[in-house]
Amino acid sequence: MSYLDICIIGWNLNALMFVVNFLIAIRVISTQDRSKLQEESLVLKELKEELEQYYPNRTITTLITYMIPFTAFFRMSFRLVEMFFFFQKNKEAKMFDYMVFKYSSDIQKAKNN
Repeated sequence: MSYLDICIIGWNLNALMFVVNFLIAIRVISTQDRSKLQEESLVLKELKEELEQYYPNRTITTLITYMIPFTAFFRMSFRLVEMFFFFQKNKEAKMFDYMVFKYSSDIQKAKNN
């Protein structure tokens, strides 16, 4: 197996994680009311803007992780495991609750550093 084959496998796994992430987003959007989604979107937008004060190049690093073989796969796999444990601990939680938790914890980590 050549290095090119390994890179192609890594990019395919990155693409798989992109599709999984996209399907999760579609599922969450399709199960909620439009007005509720707009309210949640405003809250998440505020948190995202606050997080971008601490990590201004966050979007670029996300794009780079999808270009480097296996990076997005491992990053998303870790996120999915983290989500699984979050939902196991918080039975009535929704994806919005997880996203607020994740943004808040990342902001708190940035403030502490």
